[in-house]
Amino acid sequence: MVKILFIEHDGAEHPVEVATGASVMQAAVTNGVPGIDADCGGSCSCATCHVYVDEEWFSRVGELNPTEEAMLSLSTDRKENSRLSCQIQVTEELDGLIVTTPEFQF
Repeated sequence: MVKILFIEHDGAEHPVEVATGASVMQAAVTNGVPGIDADCGGSCSCATCHVYVDEEWFSRVGELNPTEEAMLSLSTDRKENSRLSCQIQVTEELDGLIVTTPEFQF
């Protein structure tokens, strides 16, 4: 199992454990983490699973694909460390990953 720490915009923390192979979005939804709406169910056709990846982890979560880039371009609160959690696959290398949810999902 891999541990992921979700931090809400207000600082509330939600540590979860998830099996490898799932997405970070699935880890949030399965564990009832607030702030991840996941309206499209992980098909990268919305931006309601937007997260900010902790700087220490950003280089380890993989590259943005063109579809994810397009979806994030619609977000008014995008930052340099923004990612869609449905596009981050959980691997052993991500054990301890820290992500923060924005105040609103669009």
